[in-house]
Amino acid sequence: MLPLRLALISLLIAANTVLHVVPLLSIAVVKALLPSNRLRLASNPLLTGLAESWIGVNNWMMDRFTRTRVSLQEDAPLQADGHYLVLANHQSWVDILVLQKVFNRRIPLLRFFLKRQLFWVPLLGLAWWALDFPFMGRYTRKQIARHPELAMRDIEATRRACEKFRAIPVAIMNFVEGTRFTPAKHATQGAPYRYLLKPKSGGVAFVLDAMGKGLHALLDVTIAYPGGRPSMMDLLADRIPEVRVHVRQRPIPEELLHGDYQDDRAFRARFQQWMNGLWWEKDEDMTRLLPD
Repeated sequence: MLPLRLALISLLIAANTVLHVVPLLSIAVVKALLPSNRLRLASNPLLTGLAESWIGVNNWMMDRFTRTRVSLQEDAPLQADGHYLVLANHQSWVDILVLQKVFNRRIPLLRFFLKRQLFWVPLLGLAWWALDFPFMGRYTRKQIARHPELAMRDIEATRRACEKFRAIPVAIMNFVEGTRFTPAKHATQGAPYRYLLKPKSGGVAFVLDAMGKGLHALLDVTIAYPGGRPSMMDLLADRIPEVRVHVRQRPIPEELLHGDYQDDRAFRARFQQWMNGLWWEKDEDMTRLLPD
């Protein structure tokens, strides 16, 4: 029965994707041909509406075909027209579906910073491009050491994306650990946290610098799986009994909105201290959300 179940769900997901992405791309082409920025901005609600409809159908399928229960704690008055920076810990690709289930149509469409290679994912890559998701090189330290100009490419891509985001309600999503948590990565890093990897502050700093006061709040999201870290296959096979999510709304410190993270060592130290403090609290939240 499991192979039949997986085939059926996969077929429904593919059909939902095609039905939404094809008209989305058609509107994106028309948007690109429009003669004025005002008209292009006016087309954005159509694009985001299609994306939110696609997510809504996926959420319906998650409710219909799995018994996964999302237990949500919120310390945040959410706004569908808000301007948010959303930070979360990262353990599984399931995290993205959980975030979409929690936030769809309750805050602006979540926009992720994506690896440039994901542009080539069939249909979805073009859809992310049409929705102005920024694509990043995410170069390694060795690559940047050999070619320092590569570091500026991602910084400029961040700035270009944030310029577009200033004009629309937005929720900029960042998994600041930079990769999914595994015990092996945790051990290699020597991370001081029990359940988390070390946060990487640079991307957050660049977004705050580029957006300035265009963001009105930080949504700090903690995702915990009492049954253990799941895979996407676990979700499709209905092997995730519960997901626990805690959402805190935090102010963005005024003194961190503008600063030279790359070249000002004192500012970088203050910024990293702030991020590390958030992560210590998140680790405590994970301890509370998970069973002993």
